[in-house]
Amino acid sequence: MADFKTLGLTALALLGGGLAELLGGWDAGLQSLLIFMALDYATGLMLAGIFKKSQKSAQGALESRAAWQGFFRKGAALGVVLIASRLDLLLGSTIIRDATVIAYCGNELLSITENIGLMGVPLPKPIKGAISALQEKEERL
Repeated sequence: MADFKTLGLTALALLGGGLAELLGGWDAGLQSLLIFMALDYATGLMLAGIFKKSQKSAQGALESRAAWQGFFRKGAALGVVLIASRLDLLLGSTIIRDATVIAYCGNELLSITENIGLMGVPLPKPIKGAISALQEKEERL
């Protein structure tokens, strides 16, 4: 008989795999989006909690309401990716989901850049160039 830890990990793997499939597959786009979302959330928490420079609260400090709002905004964005993925299935394409993921990646990168800038950390030119290229690709789609 399997132990509870194994069953729990199996359930988590099935849930994660099913969610990735619903979002159009576990490809570089979805992986990048989730990484960027996590980095944005983490840099936002650091900006508010450590640097007290958040633009999401009056004092610039960490507020649970702003943190929850950010978390649910990211969930809503993944809901839009789900809708785009389903539209692609109906149309037999991948362009709607890909464009949606690229747009959200660009948005997350801008937010991360803003957070890091408010912390006083300069960004290297290659990263600035990559963000610009992503924005241009988003505009073409």
